[in-house]
Amino acid sequence: MSEIFSSMTIAAEETAAGRVVDHPAWATLKDAVETIRPWQSPDGSIDLEAEGAPPGESVRAEVGRVVAAVEHLAPLLPHDAEYHRALVADLRRWADSGFGVPDFLDSLLAFQPAAQRADGLQHLVVFPMYTQNGNPDRNVEAVVLRVVWPEWLAELERTRYDNPLFLGITFEDFTSGYDTNSAVLFPETIAVREAPERFTWGGIFCDREAARFRRVTEAAVAALGLELPADIQDMIGDQQRCQQAFVLWDMVHDRTHSHGDLPFDPFMIKQRQPFWMYGLEELRCDLTAFKEAVKLEADGYAQGRDVQYAVLFDRMFRFPVTGERVRNYDGLGGQLLFAYLHRHDVVRWTDNTLHIDWERAPQVTNRLCAEIEKLYRDGIDRPKLVHWFAAYELVSAYLSPHPGSVWAKGPDALDLTQPPRKLVDDVLPDEFPLSMFYEALAKKLRGVIASTKGITAASKEAAAA
Repeated sequence: MSEIFSSMTIAAEETAAGRVVDHPAWATLKDAVETIRPWQSPDGSIDLEAEGAPPGESVRAEVGRVVAAVEHLAPLLPHDAEYHRALVADLRRWADSGFGVPDFLDSLLAFQPAAQRADGLQHLVVFPMYTQNGNPDRNVEAVVLRVVWPEWLAELERTRYDNPLFLGITFEDFTSGYDTNSAVLFPETIAVREAPERFTWGGIFCDREAARFRRVTEAAVAALGLELPADIQDMIGDQQRCQQAFVLWDMVHDRTHSHGDLPFDPFMIKQRQPFWMYGLEELRCDLTAFKEAVKLEADGYAQGRDVQYAVLFDRMFRFPVTGERVRNYDGLGGQLLFAYLHRHDVVRWTDNTLHIDWERAPQVTNRLCAEIEKLYRDGIDRPKLVHWFAAYELVSAYLSPHPGSVWAKGPDALDLTQPPRKLVDDVLPDEFPLSMFYEALAKKLRGVIASTKGITAASKEAAAA
């Protein structure tokens, strides 16, 4: 408990010192980073000999501006002093070595935000990195963020959902790599000479998730003529309430990847698998969060009910129609959830209007979770390829495969003399195409989804005003 009060004191002290983004050095830092980014190659290096390359003195001057800005801002954030010292050293070493492929391992190891989670605590983060679902190149990026760690969430993490690496965060400001669809800050995206033995934190921007959810859900509800219960309508209109739902959802989802009967590497980093396996894993984690949210609601946590509808609406309305169709495993999970609820008469599309049986939705959603959990438990005793086919059968029981699918024809249609990883090549890019319902919904929501690029809580409220 003393650690909690210590962290709260730190948060109060740095808040009194002022917002990082209000300091003139932040504007200087952003400007320098945006100047450097176009000079970088995809691997983060700067080729000073390339045609049209800037003079080395110019690049060093801009990196010097970043260093000076960090040193000016660091006193506002004494809890990050070790990280900022290592960051300055990494920036100077990058410049001294001629701007080759950047290596910021030392500063990455020094950055330990999950070690002192305190609600409202600011961090200034600068790394060469790619932004997941955003910029694929390892450009220098800068972001100012705040930790979201209210006491009720801290208590749940201590007593029910141990997840010492998880970090709920919100944006204060950011450079171009985050003016995208990226809603995460993960250490594995950072340019380093070698991966650390283990990662010690992972951050998810619940403000972006909540703002995006609200905008897309509002549009989907209007397009589908869905009548919402009053409390859920109120939730969608409340950014802070949605952020609390998403930070809880994210914390439970994140820990679920390493909990349960797992027949394979839960993060699937070292395995090449058909994309429906990734889709089922992500859906399993979301439905586990849903199941836990039902329990939390029964235990008196108002956030529990909100999480249930955040999962349902984001999965059913946004996921299936977002992004390209090529191996879109999150989209597949959303399609499966909708089809399962439709098959069991929880959702009905009648007279061009969507109807949801709000009373039965929790029980039937939990049944889908149980089916996936049984698939996993049985999978422990199966060979890999047999398990993949069992998963395919579960998905194809509710979603129609592409008419040209080889996998849909069964094992006899595949060359089983090849190793399983080679048979992944026979999976179609869009193995389970959108239904006619989702094709129509995609047309209705395409513009709205595109408008959520770079969205934050502030931009959502500004648009509403």
